[in-house]
Amino acid sequence: MRSYLLIVLLLLLFVLPFGLLGLLAVGEQWRFPAALPPAYSLEAWRSLLAADNDLLLGLGRSLLPAGTVAALATAGGFGLARAITRSRHPARWEAASYLPYALPPVLLAVLIQPFIIRLHLSGSVGGVLVGLLLVALPFATLLLRSFWSGHITEYEQLARTLGCTPRQAWRRVLLPLAWPLLRTTLVQTFLLSWFDFGLTNVLSVGKVRTLTVQVFTYVGEANAQLAAVAALLLVVPPAVLLLLNKSTLLRKP
Repeated sequence: MRSYLLIVLLLLLFVLPFGLLGLLAVGEQWRFPAALPPAYSLEAWRSLLAADNDLLLGLGRSLLPAGTVAALATAGGFGLARAITRSRHPARWEAASYLPYALPPVLLAVLIQPFIIRLHLSGSVGGVLVGLLLVALPFATLLLRSFWSGHITEYEQLARTLGCTPRQAWRRVLLPLAWPLLRTTLVQTFLLSWFDFGLTNVLSVGKVRTLTVQVFTYVGEANAQLAAVAALLLVVPPAVLLLLNKSTLLRKP
């Protein structure tokens, strides 16, 4: 009985925030102390069908950096993790990978902003990509570091002994073995970039209006309806990734 009550409680805690966002997204003139909105409208959702809708543009501006950073960080982290494993002092390089997380994202963005300006990338998607990569690449390296263990090296050596070229060993042995961890890293780095606000807001100088930036903007403007719609759109890609990786997450060890 207690387990059922716990499940119901957890479901309520999970559903209530989304239920509140749903009401905010369709409610009009909802003021305290009213328990429910006095009127409902789908105007904010209908406006999404417009080609020049700012929220849809923000969705695209979020997908492009997050997808690019996830792909580059995963590929780069895979190679860097291998190089760290084979270096003379792997522990030092691994410790250095934690340095980007010693500072808050906003402070890190302020520190690298002069370099972004010198590269003429300030206020552009390229500047945001560089900033996000400085955080996502070490994160991917740390995640993929565990793959390059001794038995992986033995598999690679065995494949080379059996006549595989270096490219064949990578394509037919190493990548298939690493694919579950690569997929996890791809998802994690995507989410890291997708939900970022501090780095994106500072480095873009307000010109790259991703969904996270738009949510905070609408909240600051007290536009609860558009803020709720933007927040719900912000949840869509992570929910899709969760469904696609459901088998991996629920797989028994």
